[in-house]
Amino acid sequence: MAEAMTHVTPSLADGRLVLRPWRDTDVAELHAAVQESVASVGRWLPWCRADYDMDRAGAWTRHCHETWRTGTQFAFAVRDAVGGELLGGCGLNQINPLHRSANLGYWIRASRHGQGLAAAAARLVARFGFAELGLIRIEIVTLPDNHASRRVAEKSGAVFEAMARQRLWAWDRAHDAAVYALIPADLDQPAAAQSAAISS
Repeated sequence: MAEAMTHVTPSLADGRLVLRPWRDTDVAELHAAVQESVASVGRWLPWCRADYDMDRAGAWTRHCHETWRTGTQFAFAVRDAVGGELLGGCGLNQINPLHRSANLGYWIRASRHGQGLAAAAARLVARFGFAELGLIRIEIVTLPDNHASRRVAEKSGAVFEAMARQRLWAWDRAHDAAVYALIPADLDQPAAAQSAAISS
């Protein structure tokens, strides 16, 4: 499944966004994006903290390079297609080769919230997962009170399936989580139509 992509460096684009694997040259911009987002993104993602320094950013890009090589994670830097600004990250992890499934995660820097960027990036990465990795199911798992992330999941076309007990471990304790999922057919219709169908 994922082995076919370990030596490939794809670029995903929709005219507004360009997604590509993380590079060492992204470290300074990643550090700046995280620092501006501690109060917002950091509320939901434990790694987004005030002590996230250049060393941590460098360790992340090296980790992404290694996990891409091994086919265990496919993490993308999300950039503005016009100006080139680093907007955030989106990727697939927790890949299960036996059942052809994975988890999809995303974050957007604080100054670019509310522009539909995370949902657009999620759809690009989901298409990559289905078309290039042969996945048949992609999950989005988020804390129940993270309403922004849940809206992103719905706008990307994902279907809410369950409120799973103690599904996440963060901040040294277990948390219930809202579980959404995408299958290939969910991307066959526009995201807006899918979201409307879910809420009706």
